[in-house]
Amino acid sequence: MTKGISRIAAAALLTLTVASCGVSMNRAPSAGGGNFGGLPTAGAQGSEAGFQSWVQAFRPRALAAGISPQVFDSAMADAHFMPNLIALDRKQSEFSKPVWEYLDGAIGSRAATGRSKAAQYASTMSAIESRYGVPREVVLAVWGMESNFGGGRGSTPIVPALATLAYDGRRGEFFAGELVAALRIIQSGDVDSAHMVGSWAGAMGHTQFMPSSFLAHAVDYNGDGRRDIWSDDPTDALASTASYLHQNGWQPGQPWGAEVILPQGFDYNQVSKSVVKSGAQWAAMGVRTANGTAVPSGAIIAPAGARGPAFLITENFRAILKYNASDSYALAVSYLGDAIAGLPGIQGSWPRGDRPLSNSEKSEVQRLLMAKGFDTGGVDGKLGAKTVEAVKAFQRSRGMTPDGYADSNLLSLLRS
Repeated sequence: MTKGISRIAAAALLTLTVASCGVSMNRAPSAGGGNFGGLPTAGAQGSEAGFQSWVQAFRPRALAAGISPQVFDSAMADAHFMPNLIALDRKQSEFSKPVWEYLDGAIGSRAATGRSKAAQYASTMSAIESRYGVPREVVLAVWGMESNFGGGRGSTPIVPALATLAYDGRRGEFFAGELVAALRIIQSGDVDSAHMVGSWAGAMGHTQFMPSSFLAHAVDYNGDGRRDIWSDDPTDALASTASYLHQNGWQPGQPWGAEVILPQGFDYNQVSKSVVKSGAQWAAMGVRTANGTAVPSGAIIAPAGARGPAFLITENFRAILKYNASDSYALAVSYLGDAIAGLPGIQGSWPRGDRPLSNSEKSEVQRLLMAKGFDTGGVDGKLGAKTVEAVKAFQRSRGMTPDGYADSNLLSLLRS
């Protein structure tokens, strides 16, 4: 889905790769996969003839998965090889946005549009909120992030796109599974293949569901007999998004979290998603919220290290991460939702003078950490949880504040 990957939707695979990127149910993974069931793959080039051979070889697999011959043959009748999608899938941006730039671009003018949409769909959003327990502002924020409130739903035909990406083989197993899911959606009568359109990597509709996530979470909220996330009416898509968050652990009546101010000399070993404490415990350690409200229970993150703002995140923030497993994305949804509700934004200052590390520099950070005995779990240019813990361990070994933040200063120290 959503997530994502962001289209913002699956184009987040390219343009919105951010500081704490990961894989979500709503998004195509950035690596892995392989040949689906031993089928032939495109190899280095790929061709229309090779693609059509792949389609015929895949047919019995789809039928064995419960797709009728009529649905398969009809959906694949006009499918052609789309080499431009393979080029997009293999393209990797060398630079990714730091979290503050991502938030600037993500919230911006969307807040005003979100407030307008809140008024336009007030009764619908009130009913959805009542049924699923997810605040309307959060659902609207996901809509804004995923398709700019319906303005960027995508026009790529999903079935040939997924077939092309499955034939390519680099992530063939994943996309082949999504292709079967897309065929199941068509077979169920929710949409026909001509109207099943979306982003180039398979994310669909107002809130950019991948087909497998659609099957698991989409709802027919308006009762017309179809789970329709593609048409101009966003009702089913918005309800499906609320359903997704609800089923992934959203706690009604609880906040997503809060910006917090950490006391002087705070132990940054406590800043981790894995360190969960009650609000009373955090308060006893001197943690307070920036807006003066009660400190919620949860974990503390500091996406830009000790020189940037810190946030106490609850289970609701983690539910947003199930939509798109990026801290930057979840913060954007949280603060766009707050802005739609008329609440203030982030009060702390970001280290805006920092130069973001390129992907190759991030890989170098990982290689150097590994060489010094700090396990990053591999070298992939992505500063995930294991790399952050390795950075913290290195910082502790040097008597530094263990905030896990990798910047150009850390790279220079590693190089020395």
